[in-house]
Amino acid sequence: MDITVDPVGLTPPYEQVRSQIEALIRAGELARGTRLPTVRQLSLDLGLAVNTVARAYKELEADHLVETRGRNGTFVLASRSQIDDEATRAAAVTLVRAARKAGLSLAEATQILSHAW
Repeated sequence: MDITVDPVGLTPPYEQVRSQIEALIRAGELARGTRLPTVRQLSLDLGLAVNTVARAYKELEADHLVETRGRNGTFVLASRSQIDDEATRAAAVTLVRAARKAGLSLAEATQILSHAW
């Protein structure tokens, strides 16, 4: 797992770690079931405080991308296809709500989607 942190960057270090791990999961480079380095190990590797890495892991867990199993470690929970499906479903629900609020028919909403495609 290749992660780097820019200590003088505008983005907080925990967010840099979180977003890079998320990107690796979304790209399929970290498959479902992959065990992540321990918080302590990753903090040593990156030269960060343990709490910084712990916060990144907690946010990934809140997004249902990883699961912490106590002393057994932290594991990738979602696969690339699950993430893509969830994002697509969420976008579809958003489109349906907006279309209904605007008083559009299914055909009209489908036409909007078709044009966007």
